[in-house]
Amino acid sequence: MAVGDGLGAEIALNRALAAGEPREAIAAYYGQAELQQGELAEARKWLGDGEFDEGSVGHGYHMLARLEMAQDNLPAAGRAFDRALQVKGRDPEIWVDIGRMRYRGGEQAEAIEASERALGLGPDNAAALQFRGQLIRDSEGNLAALPFFERALETNPDDVGLLGDYAATLGELGEANEMLAAARRMIELDPANRRALYLQAVLAARGGQFSLSRQLLGRSGYVDGEVPGAMQLSAVLDLESGNFASAAQMLERLSVMQPDNRHVQDLLPRALALGRNDRELIYRFGEAAKRSSASPYLRSLVARSYERLGEYERAAAFTDAVSKPRASNPIAKEASVTLDVARVHGDETGPDVLQLVRAALSARQNAEARESASRFLAKFPGSADALSLAGDTRLGTSDADKALDLYRRAAHIRRPWPLTLRMAAASQAKGDQAASLRLLLAHFFGDPGNAEAARLLATNAAQSGDWPAAAIFADRAIKAGAINDPFLMMIQAEFALQENDPKMAVEAAREAYALLPANPLTTRMLAHVYRETGADPRLAEALVRKAARLV
Repeated sequence: MAVGDGLGAEIALNRALAAGEPREAIAAYYGQAELQQGELAEARKWLGDGEFDEGSVGHGYHMLARLEMAQDNLPAAGRAFDRALQVKGRDPEIWVDIGRMRYRGGEQAEAIEASERALGLGPDNAAALQFRGQLIRDSEGNLAALPFFERALETNPDDVGLLGDYAATLGELGEANEMLAAARRMIELDPANRRALYLQAVLAARGGQFSLSRQLLGRSGYVDGEVPGAMQLSAVLDLESGNFASAAQMLERLSVMQPDNRHVQDLLPRALALGRNDRELIYRFGEAAKRSSASPYLRSLVARSYERLGEYERAAAFTDAVSKPRASNPIAKEASVTLDVARVHGDETGPDVLQLVRAALSARQNAEARESASRFLAKFPGSADALSLAGDTRLGTSDADKALDLYRRAAHIRRPWPLTLRMAAASQAKGDQAASLRLLLAHFFGDPGNAEAARLLATNAAQSGDWPAAAIFADRAIKAGAINDPFLMMIQAEFALQENDPKMAVEAAREAYALLPANPLTTRMLAHVYRETGADPRLAEALVRKAARLV
């Protein structure tokens, strides 16, 4: 009987029951078999009364805890784990499940402790290695997590869930061939495995096979199940096939589900722009494009929409803003509601307290923001979100030392890209540019497909005059999706001049200028390239005059 074969186990247990085996002797295992088949009501019939014999009582309460977790009853799960630990306190897989329960309950720091204990009890246990790898991936990146999944597969090579984590991690590291091999192995073991189909859809999209990607994505059922990553992939496929309205609709749904998803906040205005929905784009993103934290790309999209509507003066304001630096203090996104509205709904739960803190910071009510974040942290001291939010209130009031301390504690649990940005900002506020750069580099090496990280590193290298490094990072950013960034094209143009490649320099400078023809920086760059390469001296002088007028 295969591991995880709930139906096969149920058949064997029915035979044992018919042969006279006592109910108490098989109840724990029968409940486990029903759990594996997703039959929670049936599992409760065998596990709910806690009637297990002496040899299976620890396993029985362990399975009961899993059942309670599956039904989101975490306090009952905790009580069941307490009973299981009395008998099986040195079982690493119990500690894995305890860690997962703690993580779901907002006790993320305590979940890390449980994962470390599980690995200490079972250094070769596949479940312990997998869970530790998942947590390491959250806090230290994909590269650091990969060895844990590889070690787990050495002892459990046919675990489909483990293969899924391994394949996804390889994909984020850009190891396409190895990712495909792992996904295909998942299909061999489970031909209808939805995650394997989705992973292959992602891989096909990255390879430009959009029709195949759409087919695999449809078979996965992930879009209908409203899995955010699948919804985003569906929108990208629509953009590639010219279905801009459909892409915008999907991205609109996703922006409601994940208001802080930076990729969505870039893709939605792009979909509206490509579909020529200029008025809607301005209505949705006109104010956001005015903020100091707005990306050059968003500003350029809004400018072009105004131009197509004939409102050239408004367009010029955004075109000029494109050349200005972005805010170096990337605190939590601005609130979507007023402070008065946020106060009505602020009840110390995650989304509500987040809005309250954002609204208070936006209204410069720093004391209220800090107090709300402190209450949230006191309630969930082991939560990365609570620690990060408390750090935001400190960074927003120029207490960089305390902000960095809180951010580091949050990053030990989970370090998403926005947190890395804020940690880098706190380091810069302290005057430690080297630490800021190390943070960006560490995140990039753990997540080499992060276009924004690559862009920041390219900009940093260019500012320091390291053009070879700037060109490498610019190329990685473009390959990761930043194909419409004129400043990356300008970096490539300058590097080409350094390398005495006039053809590449002219092509890159022209691309940058085509993206922002009314911007003084792209205009000056094209003039500079024409002058240095001798391609068109007369046009170079005309562009210099144009740049002067634009300034």
